[in-house]
Formats: sequence, structure tokens, C-alpha cells
Amino acid sequence: MSASSSVKTGIQARMNRIEQRDRVKQSKTRKPINLLRWVILIACVLFAILILSPLFLMVLNAFKTSQDYTQNGPLSMPHELYFGGLVNFWKATDFPIKFWNSLWISVVSALLSVVLSLFNAYALGIGRVRGSSVIIALFMILTMLPGEGFIYPLFYMFNAVGMGNSQWTIVIICGIINMAFGTYLLSSVMSTFPKELLEAAQIDGAGRWRTLRDVVFPIMKSNCAVLFIFFFIWTWNEFYFTLIFLVSGDTQTIPLAIASLQGDRIMDVPTINAGSLISLIPAFVFFLIFQRTLTKGITAGAVK
Repeated sequence: MSASSSVKTGIQARMNRIEQRDRVKQSKTRKPINLLRWVILIACVLFAILILSPLFLMVLNAFKTSQDYTQNGPLSMPHELYFGGLVNFWKATDFPIKFWNSLWISVVSALLSVVLSLFNAYALGIGRVRGSSVIIALFMILTMLPGEGFIYPLFYMFNAVGMGNSQWTIVIICGIINMAFGTYLLSSVMSTFPKELLEAAQIDGAGRWRTLRDVVFPIMKSNCAVLFIFFFIWTWNEFYFTLIFLVSGDTQTIPLAIASLQGDRIMDVPTINAGSLISLIPAFVFFLIFQRTLTKGITAGAVK
């Protein structure tokens, strides 16, 4: 009994030494890893603060008076909450009309872009189209071209057909430009579409339209939702084409309303910040509503 107990004691002591040695090694390796994590976290927080600093300044100066802004500068806290800038922007720009114009232009243009992108990607990614890679490359070239390069032919063409001051002009232009990016994205996703599903639909007697409606679109619905959110925000913030084509006040959008507050020599900075804050709220609310759809669409297809 004494010999066996001594053997057990020796084995237990050796196991304790091994466990203690492993703990020392783990403590030595954990310290650099934890330190690196804290450094990365602090760097990310500082970078996020740097990105959000213009938004903070906009909110800070939206509730100042012009006198307070002139005397104390843009970095000072407002002495009192002044809502006159919001009221002035609302009245001076006829905000409800500008809001409705931006809303329906963005929604219709985004829907047009998504529908055209889905049809094009279905033909290029799943259909048997010769030279599909060349066509997709042409679509990518269209997205990289600056708008200033083809503004004159577009201006001449839409004025020739009587659409020089029409909101449908912005819908068509933004819809086609965004469609090029959507076609490239969806076609790359549809090129990896499971062929078994397409063959099963073909065996069941489904045509191309029914295959797109009942097989392809339910699977690509999340990707189309992501594109719709992107296209809506891009069209909502569009300024260049709206500046060229929308002349009268009853057809203009919110970005043009904000730009109209900047005069040649006089500029009311608090009112402009208040208008920028108001114009940001609808897009922000739209993003919050579809945030889950956006996250689901981005991760769709990542795991099969």
C-alpha cells in the first residue's frame, strides 16, 4: 500500500507540474493576444469617431442661431436649442414637395434598376448568351464612366423628346446607370446557380419565365433587396443629373433644395445644417427598416 500510494503521489505531483507549466505558457501567450485585441479595438473606435465627426458637427450646428455660429464657431456647443433653422428650411424650400419628389424618384428608379438587373443577369448568368463576359465588361465600363462625359447627348436627347424638365428623366438615367452595376453583381451570383434546380424545373415543363418567377427569383430575393436599398440611397443623394434636368421648383429634389440655400456671398450655415439633417432622416429610417434584409442579403450565398 505504501509503494502504490507513493507511485500515485509521484504521478499526481508530475501532473500538477505539467498543468502549472501549461498555465504559465497560456498566460504568456494570452497577454500579447489580449493587448493586440485592445489595440485593434481602440483603433476601430477612433476610426469610427473620425468618420462620424462630420455628422456630429452637422447635428451640433443645426440647433444654433446664426449669431451663435458666427461668434463661437462650429465646434462650440449651442447656448440654447434653436429650432428656427429647421423651420426656415422647411418654409424656404417647400420641403413636403421636395420630399415627395425625392421619395418617388428614388423608389421608382430603384425598382426599375432591380427589375432590369434581374432580367439581364438571368440572361447572362443562366441563359446561353454568346459573349456574356464581354457584355458584362461593357456594363462595368458604363459604371466607371463619369456622368459629365455623356451629359450633353442625354440633355439634347431628352429635350428633343420634351422631357427636359421631367422627373421621369432622372428615373430613366439613374435606373440605367444603377442597372449596369446590378447586372454585374447578380450575373456573378447567378453564374453559380445550382444547375440541378434548373434541370428539375425543365423536367417539370417550366418555361423560362416560370423558371425565373418560381425558381430563380425566390432564391435571389435577398440579393435583389440589397440592390434595391443601395439604389434607393444612391438615387436619393443624386445631385448632378437633377441639377441639369430639373429646372422648376415643383420638380426638384432635396439635394437641390439644400444647394439653393447657398447664395453667392451669403450662406446661412445653421439653416443648411438643419436642412441636411432633415434630408438625412428619411434615408436613415429607410436603412433601419431594411437593416435585417440588408444583412441577410449580404450573407446570402456565403454558406451553402
